[in-house]
Amino acid sequence: MNQHPQIAVRAIIENRKGAVLVLKRANTSSGDGLWCLPGGKVDYGQTLAQAIEREVAEETQLSCRNPRCLFFHESVPTSTPATHYITFYFFCQVDQEPMLNFESSDFAWITPQQLQDFQFAFLNDVALRRYWTDAR
Repeated sequence: MNQHPQIAVRAIIENRKGAVLVLKRANTSSGDGLWCLPGGKVDYGQTLAQAIEREVAEETQLSCRNPRCLFFHESVPTSTPATHYITFYFFCQVDQEPMLNFESSDFAWITPQQLQDFQFAFLNDVALRRYWTDAR
């Protein structure tokens, strides 16, 4: 078990209609078949803004310019094996449709009313509820 917190970033990407982009995970070591927000771990030497721009570009081919940090969430380990994550959530707006890499098998633009129709990894559903309730 890693004894140090891992830092991650996730993007809440809205289209012009106000729907948020979610990705269906595939070909990864965790969460395959579940939905999540674009994002991942921060590389050593990167700022949070650089990390979210890189992750969004890698996973969706979209440009996340001038990302705005909305909030963070801690996932503290409660069982073994587990990892302690501190995840920072950023807001981005885009005009294009994503082009997925190998880590995702599908994408969807969702509204608050559709949240319960998707099974999420990494507590991203909790983050989306917070975004739609508090953080806009």
